[in-house]
Amino acid sequence: MSGEVIVVGGGVSGLTTAVELAERGHRVRVRSAEESARTTSAVAGGLWWPYRIEPKEQVARWAVESLGVYEELASDPGETGVRLVPGVAVGRAADGLGPWAAALGQLRPARPEELPSGHTEGVWARVPLVDMPVQLAWLRRRLEAAGGSVEPGTVTSLTELSRTVPTVVNCTGLGARELVPDPGVRPVRGQLVLVENPGIEEWLTLADDEGSRSTYLMPQPGRLILGGTAEEDDWRREPDAATAAAIVARCALYHPAVATARVLGHRVGLRPVRPAGVRIEAEQLPGGGLVVHNYGHGGAGVTVAWGCARAAAALVPPV
Repeated sequence: MSGEVIVVGGGVSGLTTAVELAERGHRVRVRSAEESARTTSAVAGGLWWPYRIEPKEQVARWAVESLGVYEELASDPGETGVRLVPGVAVGRAADGLGPWAAALGQLRPARPEELPSGHTEGVWARVPLVDMPVQLAWLRRRLEAAGGSVEPGTVTSLTELSRTVPTVVNCTGLGARELVPDPGVRPVRGQLVLVENPGIEEWLTLADDEGSRSTYLMPQPGRLILGGTAEEDDWRREPDAATAAAIVARCALYHPAVATARVLGHRVGLRPVRPAGVRIEAEQLPGGGLVVHNYGHGGAGVTVAWGCARAAAALVPPV
């Protein structure tokens, strides 16, 4: 059994951690109750940008490490789903972004003509924008190329699972609330609308880190993603028609052509926010099994995926 690891969770954190472990020589299986295409990760807009995630200093390190990986993956966007795309974060100032901003080679104050009418402050940046369905499929292929596998299945006890393999890695996101159990993990509901892109090539965000709604437009291949919401402790997974209409109306204030764009679909994801911060920690269970936790990434799972995966993988005993 030496070197065997089961990673629980098939979203971006689980698959990225599994890739890291498999490429270090471990025999890795990912067990997921849902196909990756149905996880919260698949719903994400995919913009590399720390959002609703703590603790800030560690987040900066993980985000910058992930940035370096995404910049490399952007050399083959058709395969990996990663592109470097310019855009404007409205209402932000460069000196208020956090230490991760220093790693961005292309970041500056937005020029007046780059800002929507009525706004006087913002930052322009070229950052990774990840087409999540493509990225998740690519991660699975990379895992399988390294000898790993993905299997369907629901895990109800980390302790029971740890009796079958030396190490279990917990990347269950919101599921950690019941599985660990960790009641500090809470959902922050995000709803978005997919529309035909009327020609928008740059992303735009007007995020409120504390409020229940935000506005963003993210151009992805074949669609434009419009958002969004940040509804705390809201477990609803079905789209709300009134919310969708409000999202389109807000986005149309900044790009009027959005108002008449054909709607392609609606998506809802529950961000796994943990006020105590991301948990990356090894836990020795009473029966002798080892569980490595990697959860609580809030609204920035994509942003910190590779940094957190490497930190978690480093807690697994080497082969």
